[in-house]
Amino acid sequence: MANDSRPELERVKEDSRYLRGTIKEELAAGTTHFLKDNTHLLKAHGTYQQDDRDIRNKRRKEGLEPLYTMMIRSKIPGGRLTPEQYLIHDELADLYGDHTLRITTRQGFQFHSVFKKNLKAVIRGINEKLGTTLGACGDNVRNVLGCPAPSGDRMKLRIYEYAKAISDQFLAKTRAYHEIWINGEKLADPKKEENEPIYGKAYLPRKFKIAMAFPEDNCVDVYTNDIGIVPEIKKGELTGFNILVGGGLGMSHGAKDTFPRLADPLCFVSPNEILDMTKAIVLVQRDYGDRKSRKHARMKYLIHDRGLPWFQAEVEKRFGKKINPPHVISWKGFEDHLGWHEEGNGLWYFGISVENGRIKDEGSLRLKSGLHAVVERFKTNVYLTATQDILISDVKNQEKAELENLLASYGIPLPNQLSMIQKNSMSCPALPTCGLAITESERSMPALVDQLESALNKLGLGSTKMTLRMTGCPNGCARPYSSEIGLVGRAVGTYNIYLGGNLDGTRLNQVYFENVREANIVNQLIPIFKYYKLEHKGDEEFGNFCHRIGVEKLSKIVNNRSSS
Repeated sequence: MANDSRPELERVKEDSRYLRGTIKEELAAGTTHFLKDNTHLLKAHGTYQQDDRDIRNKRRKEGLEPLYTMMIRSKIPGGRLTPEQYLIHDELADLYGDHTLRITTRQGFQFHSVFKKNLKAVIRGINEKLGTTLGACGDNVRNVLGCPAPSGDRMKLRIYEYAKAISDQFLAKTRAYHEIWINGEKLADPKKEENEPIYGKAYLPRKFKIAMAFPEDNCVDVYTNDIGIVPEIKKGELTGFNILVGGGLGMSHGAKDTFPRLADPLCFVSPNEILDMTKAIVLVQRDYGDRKSRKHARMKYLIHDRGLPWFQAEVEKRFGKKINPPHVISWKGFEDHLGWHEEGNGLWYFGISVENGRIKDEGSLRLKSGLHAVVERFKTNVYLTATQDILISDVKNQEKAELENLLASYGIPLPNQLSMIQKNSMSCPALPTCGLAITESERSMPALVDQLESALNKLGLGSTKMTLRMTGCPNGCARPYSSEIGLVGRAVGTYNIYLGGNLDGTRLNQVYFENVREANIVNQLIPIFKYYKLEHKGDEEFGNFCHRIGVEKLSKIVNNRSSS
């Protein structure tokens, strides 16, 4: 290996025999953790190796190895689960995890604190209910997002089927997943040469994200994805899809060649062209994405560096013909889908707010037990949103009061009992499990929301809808760069404040103030809220107000008002 010039992760993937590595052998060895090469490969199987950073130094001083555990992520296209699938996730979290489930911002579930010896049991349990973890992480197409709201509208149901077909198209074809996790089954003739027709031996240069959103509801932040898909429906008929390319939010502090970026409109395709188009785009990224620098490997940098015309030409080569220009899209905000909504056919769905996506029992709020009881009682399908909430479907009109009473018995508040800032806030897990976290996020967010809620209520702005998102590092997992208020970890206990995104999800915010101590965040925002209350125009939203004024001018105005 001394003369091998390939970047480490590219070597590991290419030499892995289609994601096998020595994972199976390490599982049988009974050790507490996996060796480095296999930890890279495990991501494509849907799991990350982590350790408890709260006690890392203490264990090191005691001569102990880190307390290794696994994070496991389910891949759930469009966030749609059957009752049986929801309940098995709930059960596995109790049997093998930390008794919590976490809804991701990509409509999946995460288990935390699973020991290596229990990893196979969790993955097998998910698969037994026709779920999967394959491709939930790693250098491949991740979970395909779509508006989760259950609907009796046949056209919207049909569009979900497109999202599912796109997801299925990009599932890895390797037999390794079933050989390792599903009782060693051989799914095909072992003598037949194995291949990945889309991914190839080295898979993609980096993760790849796809989302689908309706123009009237961008609840999935479609512009922040490598591929965004926007259905066009006219007179009740699906005429085709607008395709957006090159979105992505991750960046690194101090690295100017890394940055968040929103997707560009590329083309318009007919319904029967959507699979070929998405495949062509992924193939261009596979062939030209940067495999030398992972920080520069996302498709957004390929398009930024080479230009959209070049990218379009390469897509057309693989698509087999010239593409049609995109159509105009008229965005109309996003829905949080909380509370009661008509589903059609006399049925209703109910959206439940989940703080930071963490489903757990804590004190009088027994959310995990309550959701288990609801799913068991109503035998309902469950829908996970890209804003970390959960929808309960197929409720009859005469059952609505019973469902609300059942939730109340577990201390679960109704959405109308929560503040707007709480309902529209998100955070990433960060410490103590994420190896990339610089500082806190999920554990700090509740107290911060309480402070902001109090400040906004005192100003008479408590009913104002505004989005707040917080991350413990600049990688952007909770999409802080597209929110009206973004808080991004810069150092321990310190954050950059971003302002000026919008509710449509069509504009990035900008840095307002850097290196703000956690205790000072609310004090930095209160003067801006006060100025917004005095100077906003009509029903102007907070993010639009900040964008209109501009962050530099806003900073000067606020500072002048504070000193006068």
